[in-house]
Amino acid sequence: MSVLRLPLIVLLLGMHVSAFSTIFHPLRLSLCEIEYVSNQELLTINLKLFLTDVNEAILFDPNNNELAFCQPNESVKANQMLLDYLNQFFYIRANGMLVDLDVKFKKLTGEGENTALWVHFEYHLTPPLTSLEIKNAVFTDLFFDQNNIVYVHVDKKSKSLMLNKKTPSHQLDY
Repeated sequence: MSVLRLPLIVLLLGMHVSAFSTIFHPLRLSLCEIEYVSNQELLTINLKLFLTDVNEAILFDPNNNELAFCQPNESVKANQMLLDYLNQFFYIRANGMLVDLDVKFKKLTGEGENTALWVHFEYHLTPPLTSLEIKNAVFTDLFFDQNNIVYVHVDKKSKSLMLNKKTPSHQLDY
């Protein structure tokens, strides 16, 4: 290959990578943080999901703004549609009992393709916590390379998990 052709290939490759990265966010990730504080008898769950992935999962269009999460014109069916999707792919069982997911609040952070929808849940749980079973397979139905990071904090003890299509759930015993 001549020296003159190499810069052209690098330039074309750079344009391709650059164009690709403006269409899709670079990693297929979600983040979940679960915290239980026994003296407060409170289990909190925070999910961070890319908004384009949420729209793809629910509306089959990553750029659709019909649900308008966290906007003044948010659809009255937005929360229910989100919960319907999450209930298929996400659950927490505390001491063997399924935790009822009820959205406490939501917020948006970031911008453009990196806009994230944060969903916060709270559940009152009388101690002691003896086990947590976590399933987080969100977006694994859409993306083969989806990974879901889960951080679990129980009374100052922490554990991190990586869940995906092959390993969608994990049980922790205390």
